[in-house]
Amino acid sequence: MFDGRAFDESNGETMQRPLIAVLIASAFTLTPAARAADLIQVYQQALANDATYASARNALTAGQERITQGRSQLLPQVGISGTHLKNNGEFIPVNEGAVDVVNGELVVASRRNADSSTKVITLQLTQPLFRWANWQTYQQSKLSQAQAEAQFAQAQQDVIVRVAQAYFDVLTAQDNLASTQAQKSATTEQLASAKRNFEVGTQTITDTHEAQAAYDLVVAQEFAAINALEVARTALQQIIGTAPASLATLRAGVTIAPPEPANIEPWIASAEQQNFNVTVQQLSVEIAKREIERNRAGHMPTLDLVAQAQRNSQTAYGETKNNAIGVTWNVPIFSGFQITSKVRETIALEEKARNDLEATRRSVAQSARQAYLGVNSGLAQVRALEAAEVSSNSALESNKLGYQVGVRINIDVLNAQRQLYSTQRDLSKARYDTIMNGLRLKAAAGTLKDADLVPINTLLTN
Repeated sequence: MFDGRAFDESNGETMQRPLIAVLIASAFTLTPAARAADLIQVYQQALANDATYASARNALTAGQERITQGRSQLLPQVGISGTHLKNNGEFIPVNEGAVDVVNGELVVASRRNADSSTKVITLQLTQPLFRWANWQTYQQSKLSQAQAEAQFAQAQQDVIVRVAQAYFDVLTAQDNLASTQAQKSATTEQLASAKRNFEVGTQTITDTHEAQAAYDLVVAQEFAAINALEVARTALQQIIGTAPASLATLRAGVTIAPPEPANIEPWIASAEQQNFNVTVQQLSVEIAKREIERNRAGHMPTLDLVAQAQRNSQTAYGETKNNAIGVTWNVPIFSGFQITSKVRETIALEEKARNDLEATRRSVAQSARQAYLGVNSGLAQVRALEAAEVSSNSALESNKLGYQVGVRINIDVLNAQRQLYSTQRDLSKARYDTIMNGLRLKAAAGTLKDADLVPINTLLTN
């Protein structure tokens, strides 16, 4: 059974535990000769393998067929139809057996075969001349294709944000695990020192118990950190389609650029006008307007040009051919209030589309505002944590020195260690969050592009 307190007192180090070794090996796949994948490489893998992005690309391909389909209702419709009938019949005279004189000859009225066949082939061309509903459908098809393109542009931004978030989630989990393991190493050393001092009588058993409690806690935290790292790697694998290799990490002491422009108002204005979700909703409003007109067209007359060529072949009468050209028209008079009801329905749906547009504008404006504030507060937090890291490191060194000369106790050193590692972990997380808020700000403004990953990628190191 695994004993969290197993300890080799002769050298002051923890005994090797196979379970932890196996978990760490599964969490890290680093090899000495392996080169870590950077953010650009992971993004390229996502473009090739992400199922959500592939689905959006297929939706775009389907949407690009809308105009062709809408235009088809304005173009000529040509078709050929035919009828082939065979009639089996018998002629029965009214006065069967009666004698009559026909051309000077006596003729007896009798039954005779009356079989015949009919073949009709018709070639017809119909060209709509006035169909208001078809014209509105064509206009809707152009709007629908533009909507599909805007949705795909939004999907392109989403994959950038999702890849970056998953990438930095893995780095965050790695930092947490590294910090926990460093804290475990320091706690192990402090536990060994407390045990030695207790054996020689320079410290009480309380110091040993405190060090042991700290060690047990950090072991539990290590298991949680290993599990969190595996979960983060699995989330990244879901996007890129394969188990992620080792990842390039953020260089120490990097400087993150503030948003440009520095004023929040241009970002919000851009979000309200250029965000692709807003564009999609604007197109939905225009489609709804066209839908109203399309349904109102049910009250309007229709006019078509018709050209027809027909061949009629009958056994009894021979073959006839007929060519015709002209117009057909139709004027609707009453349809049981169906058209009026459809118009009222589409007017309500247009109002719904307008409200959805306003809600989307407010939502993206709020997203831009949150991301902008997140970047600025993140930059301030990074600066504060960088100073705190220096202070925490100095405090730890002072406590270690004080412990050696007897003016500090064991718990003071343990607290100083926890403070330093916690500060370092928070500093890394603050940098990741600031970078991600910068990407979200550009996404909300509708300006996020692949090229925006390049300056972030330069902050990474192998």
